[in-house]
Amino acid sequence: MLKESMLFLARQDAIRGLAQSNPVAQRVARRFVAGEALDEAIQVAHALNRHRISVSLDHLGENTADEREACGATDDYIAIIERIHREGAEANISVKLTALGLDIAESLCRENLTRVLRRAHEYGIFVRVDMEASNYTQRTVDMVVDLHHSFENVGTVLQTSLYRTPDDVERLLGERVRMRLVKGAYLEPPTVAYAHKADVDSAYMRLLLPLLERGVYPAIATHDERMINAAIRIAQERDIPHARFEFQMLYGIRRDLQERLAATGYNVRVYVPYGSQWYPYLTRRMAERPANLMFVLSNTFRG
Repeated sequence: MLKESMLFLARQDAIRGLAQSNPVAQRVARRFVAGEALDEAIQVAHALNRHRISVSLDHLGENTADEREACGATDDYIAIIERIHREGAEANISVKLTALGLDIAESLCRENLTRVLRRAHEYGIFVRVDMEASNYTQRTVDMVVDLHHSFENVGTVLQTSLYRTPDDVERLLGERVRMRLVKGAYLEPPTVAYAHKADVDSAYMRLLLPLLERGVYPAIATHDERMINAAIRIAQERDIPHARFEFQMLYGIRRDLQERLAATGYNVRVYVPYGSQWYPYLTRRMAERPANLMFVLSNTFRG
């Protein structure tokens, strides 16, 4: 019930406007969002890099309404790429297809994503296409696979909450596409996704082995130490070197774990979102599971 409520709130424009102008809400968000400007996100990236932690930068925003907005979002992503290159940051970028115009026209989205990939390829920067709700999954996977034939610097994200994910993993393994494995943060119907956390966790555990054994630099994205320890155990048992995979976590969550893994030689990347549209992002993070709400509140007051 809490998840449904939080995800409902994430979609309410009136509540979003009130939250984003509220100083207390802004302080809560600032612990988990780098700021509203690219300058602030780059500062965070450099700070994390000093701890031997890589970064994935994400300019928050999705579901553009017209071609002008979609092309503007594309320009913003290219500006991030240019800044990463100029600053020499150890970072890549995450993009959303709905920000690039997928809701407007698939051809527009493809053209915009190609622009981003072409510029990123010039600088040797990887582009991660984020996964959105299940009604976008097929189109996202298809577009990434197709463009991967021309741009090896593109990969995507798969959600273990969806029943279809094992098949998608096998398809992307066959295509040699890089994957980030997550549990999933969207409210999905029981016809397409597991309703219970235990089932999602079990699905995540089952996919660790094929991903680590056969994946192209897979990203194990979780704060759950059981999952992390399971991945480490699989790697040790099968002599998979640290350089073959990375752990990914969210900015502001489990900083102690991020630094501990990096200090012991594992590759760690932190997903660093920034921008004015932080409200939907933050509410989705809290909706992923009930404990996250208390975690956000306790971390906010801890400082």
